[in-house]
Amino acid sequence: MKTVAIIPARLQSKRFPKKILYPIDEKPMVVHVYENVKKSESVNDVIVAVDDEETVKELKKWKVKTMMSDINHTSGTDRVHEIAKTINADIVVNVQADEPYMNYELIDLLVEEFVNEDIEIVTAAGKTLNAMQLNDYNTVKVMVDRDKFATAFRRDPIEMEAGGYYHHAGIYAYTKGALEKFTSLDQSINEKNLNLEQLRALDNGISIKVVLVDKVSKGIDTLEDLKSLDK
Repeated sequence: MKTVAIIPARLQSKRFPKKILYPIDEKPMVVHVYENVKKSESVNDVIVAVDDEETVKELKKWKVKTMMSDINHTSGTDRVHEIAKTINADIVVNVQADEPYMNYELIDLLVEEFVNEDIEIVTAAGKTLNAMQLNDYNTVKVMVDRDKFATAFRRDPIEMEAGGYYHHAGIYAYTKGALEKFTSLDQSINEKNLNLEQLRALDNGISIKVVLVDKVSKGIDTLEDLKSLDK
């Protein structure tokens, strides 16, 4: 089973322009992500899906493998799919370019789930979610059923919902067929309203398995996130 990790790296993010190239310890953020993912024992190849020649030029200095993608994609998963169509892979892992402190062992845990041939998409979530994170719009929350499949993703908690929330991590693994099916679907209303592309899967009856770990890192949405980050 061949596993390829693809890091969708859009240069012009709205809240933090060019954040993927922002230096952390004198190294661009996305390079930290790339080097971290390469430590995974489950991954056979790592590709950064870029959309601008500026990114290509910068990452070449760090010997990062890149592939150019369409600048007009509406989601990171659509960018990942464009690259996945051109490569040989059974499992595709989508790792966010703004997760420089993500534990690479998460990838191994996700890939292990595919021993069950019924699994199509896997993500991860942390059991630790403090009050500040619970009420932070940028911290995505997930609820799961007894079999650890996602039942809901939220930005704002809903008080009347039974059960607890977990801290969703910005990582997904798909069978190549599931990725193809997901990207063939139109954006759902919930996806558009909350800007959460994983809702496209749930709204169309595609199950998402959730691997629970003690703690997950938070993605970098703003410069303030980076300055205050608890690694």
